[in-house]
Amino acid sequence: MRIMIVTDAWFPQTNGVVNTLAQTAACLVRFGHEVMITAPRDFRTVPCPSYSEIRIAVRPPAALARKLELFRPQAVHVATEGPLGFAARRYCLRRGWRFTTSYHTQFPQYLKSRWPIPLWLSYAALRCFHAAAQRCMVSTPSVENELHKRGFCNLVRWRRGVDTELFRPRSKEFLQLPRPIAAYVGRLAVEKNVDAFLQMPWRGSKIVIGDGPERARLEARHREAVYVGFRYGEDLAAHLAAADVLVFPSLTDTFGLVNLEAMACGVPVAAFPITGPIDVVEDGVTGALDLDLGEAAHRALRLDPRACRARALQSSWTACTREFEANLTTCRPGPLPRSAAERPVSGSTAHPAR
Repeated sequence: MRIMIVTDAWFPQTNGVVNTLAQTAACLVRFGHEVMITAPRDFRTVPCPSYSEIRIAVRPPAALARKLELFRPQAVHVATEGPLGFAARRYCLRRGWRFTTSYHTQFPQYLKSRWPIPLWLSYAALRCFHAAAQRCMVSTPSVENELHKRGFCNLVRWRRGVDTELFRPRSKEFLQLPRPIAAYVGRLAVEKNVDAFLQMPWRGSKIVIGDGPERARLEARHREAVYVGFRYGEDLAAHLAAADVLVFPSLTDTFGLVNLEAMACGVPVAAFPITGPIDVVEDGVTGALDLDLGEAAHRALRLDPRACRARALQSSWTACTREFEANLTTCRPGPLPRSAAERPVSGSTAHPAR
């Protein structure tokens, strides 16, 4: 099958959405599909307001239409609610094409953290966006329940996976810092609530793995922490595995892929008991959930790393991509064009994130 995935989030961004789409695209190619990723890199872009590190496509409808017409996809998946996502949605609706979407990000909360936009208004816009799709894919039961309460009706599940060969238990000697070591991994942005991690009482060391628009402010305000910037691949896995606990302070994430990556390394997770972590972290087994983040981190230190690893081993990217594949819908009714399995696999596919 020829599958086009349209996303406003792509490399060089480093986040869970990009990693998920990259791993999914790579698995789809292994399954015999032809996959094309359409992302901002294919268009003229400008910096995203309030987040200059992210580039967004400018006036993409005409160029996107040409890509769709040349590729002739059999399935279209719109991954994000940005300029490219809206352009792809509009194209499909005008031609009577069926398509799927996915809900990765709590945009209403993100927007509210920057501007005084009411949550009901943002959710209404998102509900309208996703209602046009045959299916909207969500990562966890709690996200599904939350969106159902807000009027979303076409929801299906698409779990997240982890590379358990890359993320695995390793030597703690990689980090020569006073122990115990609490780590944060992710973007340094206001919606990630990193201050909650840096402010919590801790008797050992805190390490911040990541970068973003908040880094300068955080470094100036919390000088006791160690800031190492973004890390990738083996280097990221080594940093994460050397920590004693991963602290996940976000109040807005729908999943938190780094939680699975930490567990795969045998590192327990400390987080708030909210949407996202409550579906990934088993309190008292693979981590600790508490409204007091410091208390959660100290409780997590007492947990068995083997239980964390065992949980992560249940979440392969192959199984997760099979869910994605089953959720796809053909663009047009009637006989399908010649499938990708009958010809060489080509197109723009993803390289592994980080």
